[in-house]
Amino acid sequence: MKKITSLLLAVSIQALLSQTALAQNENTALVPLPSIDDFTRGNDGWAFGLGLGVEYETAYEGSDEFGFEAQPAGAVQWRRGDDIFYFVGEALGWRGLRSDIWLFDAAVAFEEGREEGDSDDGRLIGLGNTEESTQLVLQARRAFDADWRYWLDGRVVTSDNGSLGIFGVGRRFGERTDGSGSEIGIVAVYHDSDRANTDFGINARQSAASGLNQTVLGGGFRSVGINYTYRNYINQNWQIFGEVLYEHFGSDIRRSPIARSNYEAEVGVGFIYVF
Repeated sequence: MKKITSLLLAVSIQALLSQTALAQNENTALVPLPSIDDFTRGNDGWAFGLGLGVEYETAYEGSDEFGFEAQPAGAVQWRRGDDIFYFVGEALGWRGLRSDIWLFDAAVAFEEGREEGDSDDGRLIGLGNTEESTQLVLQARRAFDADWRYWLDGRVVTSDNGSLGIFGVGRRFGERTDGSGSEIGIVAVYHDSDRANTDFGINARQSAASGLNQTVLGGGFRSVGINYTYRNYINQNWQIFGEVLYEHFGSDIRRSPIARSNYEAEVGVGFIYVF
C-alpha cells in the first residue's frame, strides 16, 4: 500500500510540475496565434524547433491529382523584446509586434517552380518547367484587441513570376496565450497578369507542344480560401500541429486547361520538438 501511495504521489507531483511549467510559458508568445510559431518561451536569445510534417495535397495549382509529401517543420529563431528574426524552411525573415495589436512580417523566401513531371497523368507535358524564383513577402496583421481574438490580415508576395495580394480576416479559439489552440481564417486572393499566366496561362509555343488551347489571362481576382490551423503542447517540449486549407478558384482561372479542378486543397499534420 505504501508503494502504491508513493507512486501516486510521485505521479501527482510530476503532473503538477508539468502543469506549472506550461502555465509559466502561457503568456510568452509574441502573438497568441497558432499560425505564428514562436519557440522562444518569451526569452530573449536563440530558440530552436525541429520536427516533421506530412501533407496530403494537390500535385500543382489547379491539379485534380493528390499525393502525400513529407516536409521538415520547425525554425531557428532569435528574439529580442517584441522582435523575432527567423530561418524556417526556405525563408529568412523578421516579425515584430507593435502597440500590442499590430504584427509586421517581412521575409525573403525560395519559391519552387512547376515541372512537367509534377503530373503523374502527363497533363503538363509540353508546357515546360516554370522557373524557380526568390520571392519577397510583406505582411501586416491587426488585431481588434490585445488578446488577438479577431484580426485582419494583408500580404503581398512578389517575385520574377509575378505578384499576389492576399487579404483576410480570422478568429482565434481557445483561452491560452502561448500560441496553442486553433484559428480559422478566410482570405481573398488577387494576382497580376504575370502571376496569372505563370500559373495558368498557355502561350503559343506551349499550345503547339501540348495540344492545349492557348490561354492568356489578365490580373484581378484569383480565388477565395479558408484555412484552419491547430497547435497544441503535448508536454514541455513536444508540439503537435495541423492545418486544413481549401482554395476555390475564380471563373477566369477555371477556364484555363491547366485548372483540371476548380479548387485546391491541403491537409497536413506533424510534430515539433522545442529545445
